[in-house]
Amino acid sequence: MRGVRFVHAGSQARALDGIDLDIAKGEFVTLLGANGSGKSTLCMLANGLVPHAVPGTFEGTAEVFGLDVSKYPVTVLATRVGMVFQEPESQLFCMSVEEEVAFGPENLAVPKDEIRARVEWALETVGMNGYNDRSPMTLSGGQKQRIAIAAALAMHPPMIVLDEPAYALDPIGRVELFSLLKRLKEQHGMTVLLAERDPEEAAVYSDRVVLMSKGKVVASGTPRETLLDVTRLRDIGIDPPQVATVSALINERLPRQAMSSITIEEAEVAVSRLLSTRPRSISR
Repeated sequence: MRGVRFVHAGSQARALDGIDLDIAKGEFVTLLGANGSGKSTLCMLANGLVPHAVPGTFEGTAEVFGLDVSKYPVTVLATRVGMVFQEPESQLFCMSVEEEVAFGPENLAVPKDEIRARVEWALETVGMNGYNDRSPMTLSGGQKQRIAIAAALAMHPPMIVLDEPAYALDPIGRVELFSLLKRLKEQHGMTVLLAERDPEEAAVYSDRVVLMSKGKVVASGTPRETLLDVTRLRDIGIDPPQVATVSALINERLPRQAMSSITIEEAEVAVSRLLSTRPRSISR
């Protein structure tokens, strides 16, 4: 993306305001930002919903796998980029799981035998094989989200984009979802672009974190580079990871014993080291 700007129809504010961003093949990138930061609009740009299906004014250039999103229709871009929305109910409408997952390939006139193979592969990949005849509406929130992902995977896209997919999931559902995304990247080489408001999983699963605020990219780097700055995160409306907050508090009190942890595993090692070297200071 180069110089990307987008204003939704009827709005004065820029949803995207001068975005320059590159995402590498096979990279897991998390977009972090508060509501209204532009995350969802950027996600929709990745598969052409912006500017083709969402009314507004678009400026700049955006290419996905060499295709200019302003020149190619969503039907073409959907074979490169699978899209999963925050609420799976918004994209599940068929009577059975099998029909849901087969819907995309059928619309591309994929041969029936290949469609059947794609459906079975997609359902197995998301851990939902055997649910072919179930109605999507009878499934749990986490299961519905996995079916939505399977429907995207059935198009065989090399990239998947997810807009706050864990918003309504319980803690177990969140772990299952992010573990699935990690497998898609590591075992299938997929590029993953994820929009989130909660940085906890971003610290564990992301290769890179992009911080967004008011339609702009304010920072881009590894989880450690972006999530340890708890002041900046709070300034743009993001609650810092709990471990990063603890690290900042320890550093305030023990500046010579710098702690830079963003995951629980890292914190366990760091705190054990601090306790072994300065137990009295820690106790005070």
